[in-house]
Amino acid sequence: MIESSLASLGAKVVVASSSDENHPPENITDGNTNTFWMSTGMFPQEFIIRFAEPTDISTVTVDSYNVKHVKIEKNTSQSASQFESVTEKEFQQTEGHLQSNAISLNGSGAIHLRLIITSGYDHFASVHRVSVQN
Repeated sequence: MIESSLASLGAKVVVASSSDENHPPENITDGNTNTFWMSTGMFPQEFIIRFAEPTDISTVTVDSYNVKHVKIEKNTSQSASQFESVTEKEFQQTEGHLQSNAISLNGSGAIHLRLIITSGYDHFASVHRVSVQN
């Protein structure tokens, strides 16, 4: 299995429910855990990642902070609509270091991946990196 940063796969964040100019959504795909996207408060928060081409995903790894519960959805169409639910996961709270959660997608094929943060451990949550294994 090969783990890749999303930017190296030509993936881009095409939708984000909130944006802070100092912590933009593009930071999710750069592969660097020192940069991050931060929610602007309130839940749910979501972002949609578009791959350059259909991509089989066995595992998605999310490095985050203060995220409590995530839903992952996908689609295989060219438009970022009509998603199907893939899985949900509750993250353990961490103090002073990032949460790192590998979530199995069982080789799901996707053009778009939507991550919905349904709740957090604080008013604000951050996502530092999303990577995939295929």
